[in-house]
Amino acid sequence: MAYYAGVDLGATNVRAAVADEDGAIVSVHRADTPNGPTGIAVTEAVLDCVRSACEAAGVPPSEIRAAGIGSIGPLDLADGAIDGPANLPDTIERIPLTGPVGQLIDSDRVYLHNDTVAGVIGERFYSDRNPDDMVYLTISSGIGAGVCVDGDVLAGWDGNAGEIGHMVVDPRGRRTCGCGRDGHWEAYCSGNNIPRYAQLLAEDDPGIDTALPLDDPDFSAVDVFEYAGADDFADHVVEQVAHWNALGVTNIIQAYAPLVVYVGGAVALNNESLVVDPIRERLDELVFNNVPDVQLTTLGDDVVLKGAIASALTGGTGDRTRVA
Repeated sequence: MAYYAGVDLGATNVRAAVADEDGAIVSVHRADTPNGPTGIAVTEAVLDCVRSACEAAGVPPSEIRAAGIGSIGPLDLADGAIDGPANLPDTIERIPLTGPVGQLIDSDRVYLHNDTVAGVIGERFYSDRNPDDMVYLTISSGIGAGVCVDGDVLAGWDGNAGEIGHMVVDPRGRRTCGCGRDGHWEAYCSGNNIPRYAQLLAEDDPGIDTALPLDDPDFSAVDVFEYAGADDFADHVVEQVAHWNALGVTNIIQAYAPLVVYVGGAVALNNESLVVDPIRERLDELVFNNVPDVQLTTLGDDVVLKGAIASALTGGTGDRTRVA
């Protein structure tokens, strides 16, 4: 029996899994992602997770045939590292990954992807519907996409393709994205930015009557969706978010012509009727070419972890015919 490893490295936690040659997960281990003092601490956390997952599976790390990593970015594929992660402290400048993991499992078959690219690889391998033209879109604390065209998963020369959250959807640029640019999709519709966008919309009508706790330091996207249907202003915010989401998805469809768009991330997974359904409803009026099937990811919160495993199994492609 051959065994493979997958790693899902996020800004909050890191998970590692061991799977068999059919892609069935044998064990999973989770730990908090360290906040420093340097990137080496994050590297060590990844290695510890892989070791623990191997121990739980009863498989020595040296018997792992290949490993895949789905990670926050930005990536430096040439060196197999994260270079200046945006969602970790500034002291964490660089996080080596493929080299240390390769040494641990005694293999040079270690495949590094940003998390949304890992997501589309996972959908290609595990989902019942896995055409050669498909997209995995995450709407969570940020927004990004993994894209497969004609059977090729798009990574980009530096591994950072799919940063569609930084696509301009609002030429007026009323919201500044966390990256410092104006009008980006993520600045309006990500989980971190929906409450700030709601506050901006409230400024347009100072006399607005709403139960939303707009001035509460803990005001969040969860509040917006919880009040939807019972508060007119919350409904307005949800409607505006749906507008920008539909424009963003339309741009993806026009650029890549997918047959299916899988949507994941906490914002979408927890609010399908308020986030995903409005996208579907608007596409017929917005898309010039064929309208794809838009649905929630079939892999839930495990989409990146399973994508990392699928990458290890298939040499970074997700193509079931390439399992080695």
